[in-house]
Amino acid sequence: MITFLLCIATLIGGYFFYAGYLERQFGVDESAPTPAITKEDGIDYVPMKLWKTFLIQFLNIAGLGPIFGAIAGALWGPVAFLWIVFGCIFAGTVHDYISGMLSIKMGGGSISEIVSKFLGKQVRIFMTGFSVLLLILVGVVFVKGPATIIHQLTDIDTQILVVAIFIYYLLATMIPIDKLIGKLYPFFGVCLLIMAVGILSVLLVGDYQIPELTASTFRNMHSDEASNPIFPLLFVTIACGAISGFHSTQSPMMARCVTNEKQGRIIFAGAMITEGIVALVWAAAAIAFFGGVEALGKTMAEEGHNAAWVVNEICNTMLGKIGGILAIFGVVAAPITSGDTAFRSARLTVADAFNVKQKSLLQRLLVTAPLFAIAIFLTTIDFSIIWRYFGWSNQVLATIVLWACAVYMQKEKGNAWYVYLPATFMTAVVVTYIMLAPIGFHLSSTVSNWVGITVALALLGLFLLKVKKSSSTSDIQKTEAVDAI
Repeated sequence: MITFLLCIATLIGGYFFYAGYLERQFGVDESAPTPAITKEDGIDYVPMKLWKTFLIQFLNIAGLGPIFGAIAGALWGPVAFLWIVFGCIFAGTVHDYISGMLSIKMGGGSISEIVSKFLGKQVRIFMTGFSVLLLILVGVVFVKGPATIIHQLTDIDTQILVVAIFIYYLLATMIPIDKLIGKLYPFFGVCLLIMAVGILSVLLVGDYQIPELTASTFRNMHSDEASNPIFPLLFVTIACGAISGFHSTQSPMMARCVTNEKQGRIIFAGAMITEGIVALVWAAAAIAFFGGVEALGKTMAEEGHNAAWVVNEICNTMLGKIGGILAIFGVVAAPITSGDTAFRSARLTVADAFNVKQKSLLQRLLVTAPLFAIAIFLTTIDFSIIWRYFGWSNQVLATIVLWACAVYMQKEKGNAWYVYLPATFMTAVVVTYIMLAPIGFHLSSTVSNWVGITVALALLGLFLLKVKKSSSTSDIQKTEAVDAI
């Protein structure tokens, strides 16, 4: 329990101290008009109150991520706590805060626009396609999952449910953000928080044992240790709650609703830290509820590694009837609310890339229809395959965004070590994963690790060299301009 409480305290401290440090490094201008003011259109650029934007951002980036990912990550044991805490503070918060603030600075620009500006126009087409595909994959994941669960509860045909969810997604993607998302999602965000607080309270006062991180538990406790090395699998399994590229696709939606740059720390960093706490609670609850890491692994194996079943068992037992209602919300409503904002972000990304105005309903429909056509096709593919590629693609996007943020901070502020470190680490993670995983090259763990570390360090060197040359060129130009005067 001491380890768990220290982890929560560290996350809270991370918001007040490290997020504060990031804010000072980035620099905010409270007098500067935000896109919500300068581009207000009543559709996507809509000024909102701070508490609303925070709750919507939290719900958008969370959904099932910090619940399902944390439960799966708990199979590695208490070491998962460390990744949630330090990943959330030193990687996720950096990623979310800087990318969100850059979107505000760039007029509410989508993540592909931000990356292309700082990593070069050559990557614009790739980033647009990559981020849109990731968003569609999120939408598909969060269609099939809830539809399957509702089918199990009601026996309604799954295909009918898929169609119904898609119709809802289509509406939520196109109507003004303040008409549905702005009114309904803050309530859902509160429900997600209530569920986490309820579980946390029972863990603290109930007869549950949360394992401590000691010399004997500071290791890989996965039941299939050989096939599931901590590095890199844990760092891909627990994404939301630590660091997730999906977040940077969602932040531009709220960047278009923020009314003051000073709110960015609460909305972007605050939502990330809150998600980290939720993930930590669920990782601890999964281990404690079933009586340890080994028991959790055995139970999940018997239930087909069905995290939704775990959520239902924990909520119904620990929180009673209210927990049962919250469990249904957690595994049905929460993913649906992430799915529709994923499609909305995809629409905005495509519209930005091709400069398609979104004022009229017809214009929004022309952009949205092809996205849904692709998503409907993807629902015919094996869900497990989609999930594997989604997990890796999600962390690849986070890595690319971190490098873009590093270039900006180095050029504009002259200091970016706090971005280079997580960018380098995540590069090693995603390269090692694709080298090791069956969906990739399926090489040995040793070879994969060396390739990942080598590529990460080489990329760091290239970026530092590029920034140095860029700075030298800029100094020469300034000197020439002074001489000319």
